[in-house]
Amino acid sequence: MSKRLLVVDDEDTLCEALRFNLEAEGYEVDTANNAEAVLAMDVSKYDLLLLDIMMGEISGTQLVKILKSNPVTASIPIIFCTAKDTEDDMIDGLELGADDYIMKPYSLRNVIARVKTVLRRTSGSAVPIKSDTEKVTYEGLTIIPSRKLCVVDGNEVRLPKKEFEILLKLLSNIGRIFTREELLNEIWPDEVVVLDRVVDVNIARIRQKIGKYGSYIKSRSGYGYGFMG
Repeated sequence: MSKRLLVVDDEDTLCEALRFNLEAEGYEVDTANNAEAVLAMDVSKYDLLLLDIMMGEISGTQLVKILKSNPVTASIPIIFCTAKDTEDDMIDGLELGADDYIMKPYSLRNVIARVKTVLRRTSGSAVPIKSDTEKVTYEGLTIIPSRKLCVVDGNEVRLPKKEFEILLKLLSNIGRIFTREELLNEIWPDEVVVLDRVVDVNIARIRQKIGKYGSYIKSRSGYGYGFMG
């Protein structure tokens, strides 16, 4: 079945260029010119959003916050395609939960490659599963890979795919330090360009979400991260 994409940009020409080229790759593509239009749509039917930041009264970043706060749309992958082109802008976008960040001007080939990568990464499973009962536990922190479930002291904690995979990797290898390069190669194997700092951003998010167990994720300056029980 074809993946359904939504392109959101206030430039009609860009929307149509992306629609034409993505449809040529076999995707079903809809477009919208502002966040207000998106909020009036059934966003849950889409497999991925391509989103500008600077548009209308509601910015792309505000729209992402709204979508990520709704359990129905929180897991939909998002790629920012924007003229905001500093490293801080990129990190801010990724911290909001975006799966990728493409700076304008971009080539259509690059966008298509990134779309394929994000869809492949978010629709597949990177962890081999032996059984539904397999789990990784440290005190009150439990991960059940087959259910993509993280439980902290009896409460489910929702983690996006990359955060889940990082935490599973660290928790499955207590005491081992993984370099940023190792984590990048394993969690983002098909990415064209991923900054080391993206690992730091995801680690910071995980630490916040898992409460007191966040303090067990230690950094070793110049090396990387590990879960130290």
